[in-house]
Amino acid sequence: MSRKVKQLLETNLASRYGAAKEALVVNVLGLTGVEANQLRGILRKKEIELHVVPNRAMRRVIGTGALAPIAKELKGACALVTGKLPAVEIAKELTRLAADYPKLELKFGLIEGMDETMPFDRVAAMRTRVELIGEVVMLANSPGRRLAACVAGPGRRVAGCIKAIAEKLENGETIAKVA
Repeated sequence: MSRKVKQLLETNLASRYGAAKEALVVNVLGLTGVEANQLRGILRKKEIELHVVPNRAMRRVIGTGALAPIAKELKGACALVTGKLPAVEIAKELTRLAADYPKLELKFGLIEGMDETMPFDRVAAMRTRVELIGEVVMLANSPGRRLAACVAGPGRRVAGCIKAIAEKLENGETIAKVA
């Protein structure tokens, strides 16, 4: 490849991955051309992109950016997977698809805010942002629920006693004084 072509390739990769903060790495080398195109089509419908990248050019492009930890790990045939969804959700989707495409090798991933890559199965096992927000909300509401139950408990007992007294008076019964 001439130097001019390499520069064009690196410019293209930089525009595609320069601002990316998280990505996953897979190997599609074992897939047939038809299987690879089917996989790309399925991912495209979910706004996920899969691109086979030359390792050396990719190392030059992302060597100092947010994806720098990936550059150190690129070995052998690699395809970068990115998309509009968070990397955890993409990893879960690729794990589901790996059952249909057994030759798809799931290598590793990098999540935004992390400074090291993680094995693919660990990325897929993580909770999504929505799940984490739900858990935080639940934990924040727990003390409030307990407090409301504590406050409401004695109030219910008093209300039950008053209701019982009112029913007895309506039926003409007398209420005995407890000493």
